[in-house]
Amino acid sequence: MTDIATRATRVGTATGGRRRHSVGPRAGTIAAFLTPFFLPFVLFYLVPVGYAIWQSFLVVRRTGGQYGTSYTTFGGFEQYVQVFQNAEFRASVGRIALFGIVQVPVMLFVALILALLLDSPLLRLKSFFRIAAFMPYAVPGVIAAIMWSYLYSPQLSPVVDLLKGVGLQPDFLGPGAVLWSAANVSTWLWTGYNMLIMFSALQSIPQELYEAAKLDGASNWTIAWQIKVPIIAPSIILTTVFSIIGTLQLYAEPAVLRQISSNISSTYTPNMLAYAVASGNNYQQAAAVSVVIAVITFVLSFGFMRLTSKKAGL
Repeated sequence: MTDIATRATRVGTATGGRRRHSVGPRAGTIAAFLTPFFLPFVLFYLVPVGYAIWQSFLVVRRTGGQYGTSYTTFGGFEQYVQVFQNAEFRASVGRIALFGIVQVPVMLFVALILALLLDSPLLRLKSFFRIAAFMPYAVPGVIAAIMWSYLYSPQLSPVVDLLKGVGLQPDFLGPGAVLWSAANVSTWLWTGYNMLIMFSALQSIPQELYEAAKLDGASNWTIAWQIKVPIIAPSIILTTVFSIIGTLQLYAEPAVLRQISSNISSTYTPNMLAYAVASGNNYQQAAAVSVVIAVITFVLSFGFMRLTSKKAGL
């Protein structure tokens, strides 16, 4: 028994030694696989973000009056004070808030309805309708805005001519409608993407759950709204967070529509304001606007996710 225990101890010691010896190569292998991700992430994400934050604390001064020599110095929160004092910035934030309050719920509701229809056993040609609903997402945002601007233009649009033929006078690019014209482009573009996320969540629900509900006398309507929707609540929350982030980053749609509408200024959205300020060589102010947009995006998206997750019991 003593010899057996001794041999077991030796084997265990040797095995433990080999395990400790293999930690080095294993760590090197992990580092080799992670480096292709972390290196670009640091160089092209963390470094630019850090540089933008640093730039937002700088100000340009001049010696000897307006036409003196300029120099850059640390200004603390001076740029941020100017951002919040800027009436154009406040107007753009209010405009984008109105956009998000209306457009995001409408888009996600349409996406949910499409996902439920595609998951319904009564629907035929599911592959065709799934591809048709997702197809707009394959169109780049700029191209989609150009396509819709053709349909909005009073001189070119067959839709406008058709509505005029029945006695209507549509003005899709007017001051009261141009924001919703941009919202329509975003809804057309992103509904299929959100629908696919919700539909994927629906596909993961066990079919036995539906069968049990039907045995209890539940209709398809009851199954959809009282079983399916609560189960895919995490996916709905996820798409809402994505939509909040995308709303605050809105740029392509109004920027394209601005080429055919005088009711969209160069500071129509916060992102357009940052670009306009940077185009005027005021990079420090543009960096401050960008940081404020990022902070607002983080607060709204993270706050919404925490609030809804607690209510949903996630």
